Amino acid sequence: MVESIRLLRAARESAVKSRSAALVQLGGLIISAPQQLRDRLACRTTLRGKAALARRWRASTEELARPTHAAKFALRSIARRIDTLDAEIAGLDRRLEQLVRAAAPRTIELLGISTGHAGRLLVTAGQNIERLRGEAAFAALCGASPVPASSGKITRHRLNYGGDRQANRALHLIAVCRLRYCERTRAYARRRGAEGKTKPEIIRCLKRYIAREVYHALRADLAAIDPRPAIRDTTIICGAGPIGITRRRT
Repeated sequence: MVESIRLLRAARESAVKSRSAALVQLGGLIISAPQQLRDRLACRTTLRGKAALARRWRASTEELARPTHAAKFALRSIARRIDTLDAEIAGLDRRLEQLVRAAAPRTIELLGISTGHAGRLLVTAGQNIERLRGEAAFAALCGASPVPASSGKITRHRLNYGGDRQANRALHLIAVCRLRYCERTRAYARRRGAEGKTKPEIIRCLKRYIAREVYHALRADLAAIDPRPAIRDTTIICGAGPIGITRRRT
C-alpha cells in the first residue's frame, strides 16, 4: 500500500508542477497581451480569477493571424489546461486520502497531521519500517536529528540540512500547526524561549519530538498492514535450527 501511495504522490507532484508552470506562463502572456484583453482581465485580481475568465473566451480560428485573436486563443488554451490539471489533482487527492486513511489511521489522529503529511511520512519510512534501528534513525532520515555545533564553552545544536527535505517540510508544518493550536506546545515554546532558544531552534526541537511520535504511530500502522515479525528480532542462530544448519563450534 505504501508503494501505491508513493506512485500516486509522484503523479500528483508532477501535476502540481505543471499547473504552477501554466499559471506562470499565463501571467507572462497576460502582460504581453493586447491592451483590450488586459482591460477585460483587469476585473480579476488573481491569476486563478483571470484563468477562470479566459477559459470562457471564444476565439476565431480563421483570424489567428491577428494578434488579438491569437492571444485570446493562447490564453484560453492555457486556462483550460489549468482547469484540467486542477481536476486531475483533485482526483489524485481523493484517492490518496482513501489510501492514507486505510494505511495510517493512528498517524492521522495525531494533532496537526493531515493525510498529505501522513502520506509523505509514510513514503519516507517505507513499507518496511523495521529496517530503521529506531526513532532516532527515522528522525535522521527526515532531517530532524540535531547536529552538534558546539564551539569553546558554547554547547548548542544546529539545524540538520540533510535527510528527506519533503518529510522535513511535513514535520515543520506540523510543528507550526501545533504552535498555533496546541497549548502544551505553546507552553513548551515559551519555556525554551526563556532559556535563550531562538524560534528556529525551538522548531528544530519540536520537529525532533514530532518525529519520535510519528515513528511509533507509523510503526503500529504498518504492523497492522503487514503483521510479519520484525526481522531484527530473529537472530541468524535462531533461524538456523529449523533448516538443519548446526552451529559451528570453534
